Amino acid sequence: MLICLCITATLNSQTPSKVVPKKNTDTVNKKSLLVFPIIANSIETKLMLGVAGSFTFHLSKSDTNTRTSNIQSLVAYTLNKQFIAAINGAEYFNKEKYILNHQLSYSAFPDKFWGIGNNSPDSAEENYNYHQYYIYLHLMRHLGDNLYLGALYELQNVYNVEYTHGGIFDKEDIAGRYGYLASGLGISFTYDTRNDAFAPNKGWFAQAYFNHFDKLLGSKYNYTNYVVDIRTFLSIYKKQVLALQAYWFITDGKEIPFRSLATFGGYNSMRGYYDGRYRDNNQYVFQAEYRFPIYKRIGAVVFADCGDVSHTISGISLNTLKYSYGGGLRFQLSKKEKLNLRLDYGIGTHNNSGFYLQLSEAF
Repeated sequence: MLICLCITATLNSQTPSKVVPKKNTDTVNKKSLLVFPIIANSIETKLMLGVAGSFTFHLSKSDTNTRTSNIQSLVAYTLNKQFIAAINGAEYFNKEKYILNHQLSYSAFPDKFWGIGNNSPDSAEENYNYHQYYIYLHLMRHLGDNLYLGALYELQNVYNVEYTHGGIFDKEDIAGRYGYLASGLGISFTYDTRNDAFAPNKGWFAQAYFNHFDKLLGSKYNYTNYVVDIRTFLSIYKKQVLALQAYWFITDGKEIPFRSLATFGGYNSMRGYYDGRYRDNNQYVFQAEYRFPIYKRIGAVVFADCGDVSHTISGISLNTLKYSYGGGLRFQLSKKEKLNLRLDYGIGTHNNSGFYLQLSEAF
């Protein structure tokens, strides 16, 4: 079930001192504010009440080739007594010499845990509660030829963790169950030829980065995350797009807190699985999504995913591979910026399924 009310406001900035053609002035001077009171239902939250918003703008008033910057926000409360407040976005500076991606969030979240590994049974499900502050900052510098070198910082403060004593958390000696602070710095390499920030129909995106968490940075645990994310977008026929993604997440360390492990499922990958249904050191996911228009601002997608988690890289096995598939509807909130409101339904194995409501595409 989903009810969404969209309120759109257009803010005109002052005319820049530099004279530009009228067509370009309209393109770069308009700022768009979208606000969405929402009622939604998902497998992680059940009924959710909240307000979501998106602010799109151009940092450069004269550069018509720079992609649109965006800031998205969400404040929500659910029938599971979950509270979420988040701000995330991407700012594209003049001629995309620099790009800043960021996420700030606070959550008070009753959640579920099935242990660590790719064979945890449904019967192992336990409830737990936690509070978390999260900060993610990623600044990228354009090197030329669509290449970027980046520096990133991540902070995760998990506290007030409540769980069933004597259950999985204690039996498996799960790191981080008493709360923890994780603080890490990293370096990224990115290749990006996508033609749009929200809904590209051609181009490539390839990113590899590592993020090292260390006690010297205030972290309780020492470990390193390695991520490789490769996407391509193919224009098929009359605004029909085939989107493909391959994603690997690898964690190396003696003790890795449970909320820093690779998590399987959620609204961006393996839709249909509860986010965190499977957790472990490593994850790999392959996604394919076919996007096509239906009528005016309304579109639709069908998708299929496969992937799994493993404790070691050598422990990857096709015998435990998980699958999901599904479809969804798209409503284009802004024709100029191609910003979509998406409603997806995903179906996984072993009776995993669920609805998802988000701004912008899954990948």
